[in-house]
Amino acid sequence: IIMALMDDVRAGMMAAMKNKDKVRKDALSALLAAMKSKMIDNKGQLSEDDAIAVVAKEIKQLKETMDTAPESYVEVKEECAAKIAVLSEFMPKQMDEEEIKEVIRGVLAGLGLEKPEAKQKGIIMKNLMPLVKGKADGKLVNEILATFFA
Repeated sequence: IIMALMDDVRAGMMAAMKNKDKVRKDALSALLAAMKSKMIDNKGQLSEDDAIAVVAKEIKQLKETMDTAPESYVEVKEECAAKIAVLSEFMPKQMDEEEIKEVIRGVLAGLGLEKPEAKQKGIIMKNLMPLVKGKADGKLVNEILATFFA
């Protein structure tokens, strides 16, 4: 059981409460609740990958809220942006485009595909995603992979 990340979140929440930082406290409180829920779903187990997936999901939900909120809801958008910044501290460093391309090239070489075709996307993604999970946005990986097809 990887509790280090959960302990970091709990400690961050306590510090935010002491500092009366409401946005930070709320963001970390929601994250902690989501992690506990995931842990219950996994019968008391929470791997590091699971914990990171929970953080990523929370960030994604906040981004969706931000994107779908009307322009006039400035406070909502600002609060979401602030919470995303807080939660991002608990994510591993995200890969940039060049790093993702490097991993894709490695996967293609491993599969012996010099000129991949769109119909091979499934097998490529199956080998690729475990290598970038939690370290890169799936949508971005998908877009970059599309550039490799002839």
